Amino acid sequence: MKKNLLALFSLLVIASLALAACGGGAPATEAPVAEAPAATDAPAATEAPAEVIEVTFWHAYGTGSAEETAMAQLLEQAAIDLPQYKINVLQVPFNDIFTKYDTDVAAGGGPDMFIAPNDNLGGQARAGTIADITDLVAGKLGDYSELSQGGMMYDGKMYGIPESLKAVAFWYNKSLLPEPPATTDELKALMEGGTPVAISFGCYHHWGFFGSFGGQIFDDQFNFVADDANQANVAGAISYLNDLYQISVANGWPRNDSDGLAPFTEGSVVAITNGNWAMGDYRNALGDNLAVAPIPAGPGGPSNPLLGVDGWYFNPNSENTEAAIEVALYLTNAAASQLMMDSAGHVPANTTVDVTDPLIQGLLDAFATAYFRPQVESMGNYWGNFCGTDQVFDAGTPAADWVKTAFEGATK
Repeated sequence: MKKNLLALFSLLVIASLALAACGGGAPATEAPVAEAPAATDAPAATEAPAEVIEVTFWHAYGTGSAEETAMAQLLEQAAIDLPQYKINVLQVPFNDIFTKYDTDVAAGGGPDMFIAPNDNLGGQARAGTIADITDLVAGKLGDYSELSQGGMMYDGKMYGIPESLKAVAFWYNKSLLPEPPATTDELKALMEGGTPVAISFGCYHHWGFFGSFGGQIFDDQFNFVADDANQANVAGAISYLNDLYQISVANGWPRNDSDGLAPFTEGSVVAITNGNWAMGDYRNALGDNLAVAPIPAGPGGPSNPLLGVDGWYFNPNSENTEAAIEVALYLTNAAASQLMMDSAGHVPANTTVDVTDPLIQGLLDAFATAYFRPQVESMGNYWGNFCGTDQVFDAGTPAADWVKTAFEGATK
């Protein structure tokens, strides 16, 4: 991008809508977005742009979700503010977006850019399916936090423009649970006493409990910490989670984020562990009764949920990379970030946003002890060896045996 963002008048934005981001793998379908309303704060243009450049992006926001609705509003405003671009949008189910993108890019196609968590940034950078934009964004990311910029980097190079921070926290309904449990003992006692809580069990969602029990997966060089003492701490976390899981099974309470959505918003469970991507839907249902707190601390210290960064990545096949970067910078500027924060619960990467919402501040507090999601190859060995907790929860394997096997598999 060689010039500042322009504020002119309108263009046509085509949005293609498909399945919900957490839904099945049916092919995406296209539908037009309504023409954008006239801008109230953009100066009038004297002439139309000489050339309209098409920029295509993909996202995985669920159909009808607060995130998708907010994005549609941003695109309506982009239709006014960026008339030099025709922005084409495709919604892809979250379970498919990385595979579809990498497959299309490998075949020479794909969108100009896409937005997603930094789940696969390291692998995609190594595979060459996302572009190194270090030089193209030099001097343009001063408004973005260092933490968020770090989430877009691999091996000292910048591969994306950060949009927001995400991690799992403890959401609760203040009308049903006036104070959240501060410790793992308090949470367990709450559930043992019959208070319904929806814990999201899974190797991403429950990572934060490792810290609560003093357990580490990696050292500071991202080697697996496989010594006996640390394995005992990790096993303590898994054993504790198994206790909560069995309480949940006995009471028929939800055990994952998607199944827990309706019970939480309808008030049949008082709390749920989930990421802030769900905040917009929670707030719409619960209003001022919604509150958020850190995952409870434990005998080993504070929780350490995996902190991810959502951002915009760019296709090395694109002929319009500079235009795509300009669009991405627009979609992460102060006004856009404010809308995504207020409407969809995004914790903004842009530090110029005025944070007055107690929920956003609560998330920032909950993220204070988070573990930055590493982009190293060894992270793949975590997913490959520490995600089969059903062997403990459902099959009855002792936590210590399971943890030992997981570390052995990860370090081979």
